[in-house]
Amino acid sequence: MSDNEDGGNDGALSPAYDAEPEYDPDEPTEPFDPDGEGTHEIDDITIGQNPDQLLTTGDRSVVVSGDVAAAKKADKNPKDKKIPNDQRITTPYMTKYEKARILGTRALQISMNAPVLVDLEGETDPLQIAIKELREKKVPLIVRRYMPDGCYEDWTCEELLQ
Repeated sequence: MSDNEDGGNDGALSPAYDAEPEYDPDEPTEPFDPDGEGTHEIDDITIGQNPDQLLTTGDRSVVVSGDVAAAKKADKNPKDKKIPNDQRITTPYMTKYEKARILGTRALQISMNAPVLVDLEGETDPLQIAIKELREKKVPLIVRRYMPDGCYEDWTCEELLQ
């Protein structure tokens, strides 16, 4: 039995595929800007700004921890939502997730030639250097813990490593 005996169309494409438009190589790949101004802004975040850093008030030494959804709901003025150090309610212990994030962040900084705050003693691996800095309580990062209501607490690594 051949393919043509069952009413096949002799290998031709179906009519639905015959009407496909051809690719136009002259078509621009970018959307056309009729004004020609090109503000290069997307959702109030200019190109070159890191949206994650906008959540942490532009301070690159803050590591966000806790309720990320609450961090995204935070108001435009994050200074109003900061809980004073004497009124903090979370535990003064570093979680394994905070430790992993701090070590990864610090190792990345060290690999990008950030100054090392401990004696290297021949150590070249950025992660091992970050672990040594954490062990000696010399990590220059701040852990930001967000609460469900959008408020946050800032803890230094030294406070969390007691």
